[in-house]
Amino acid sequence: MANCIRALCNSDVKEGYIFGKDVSLPETYVRNPQKPLRDLGGKPPSKRSILAFFAGNMHGYLRPILLQHWENKDPDMKILGNMPKVKGKMDYIQHMKSSKYCLCPRGYEVNSPRVVEAIFYECVPVIISDNFVPPFFEVLNWESFAVFVSEKDIPNLKNILLSIPQKRYLQLQLRVKKVQQHFLWHPKKPQKYDVFHMILHSVWYNRVFQTKHG
Repeated sequence: MANCIRALCNSDVKEGYIFGKDVSLPETYVRNPQKPLRDLGGKPPSKRSILAFFAGNMHGYLRPILLQHWENKDPDMKILGNMPKVKGKMDYIQHMKSSKYCLCPRGYEVNSPRVVEAIFYECVPVIISDNFVPPFFEVLNWESFAVFVSEKDIPNLKNILLSIPQKRYLQLQLRVKKVQQHFLWHPKKPQKYDVFHMILHSVWYNRVFQTKHG
């Protein structure tokens, strides 16, 4: 174990993730293996009427805190538990496509498939997960397309998001669209700079890094 590179979805610094040695993998929920890119994209920024959106199971200690502060408290903050499927009503994906910010609170582990889902639907990810090392951080500047909020700042979430100027939001959203290619799975064979190549690059990068400093 001392000499191997671990590729982890649960890239948690508190659980022994080692910078410069281990690799952080994106956690991806593939809804349709034959057509993984089917629902890609989302509404343009001017048509995104919801400020922040979250729906999901109450895994871990953090999500109940999020709901306690924000469920049914504010029309701009669409924060829900499990989302029932109702015919004629907007579903989970449509909500992501219609939101400016998509909240990605940790579950049992620091990572969440919502981070990649937000990028798929061109919604700026808001990562609420202390000690989380985002995927491909060696190459991607996460601060340029995502917002990081401390777990303790959940009560102040709306103010934090509203304090981001519109110009800054538009930059973040545009960069989400630019980095999207790095998180895509292709059904037949990998394509240049997609998630398959990014994972290989992370492993290669950390191997070279170790060789230089070993």
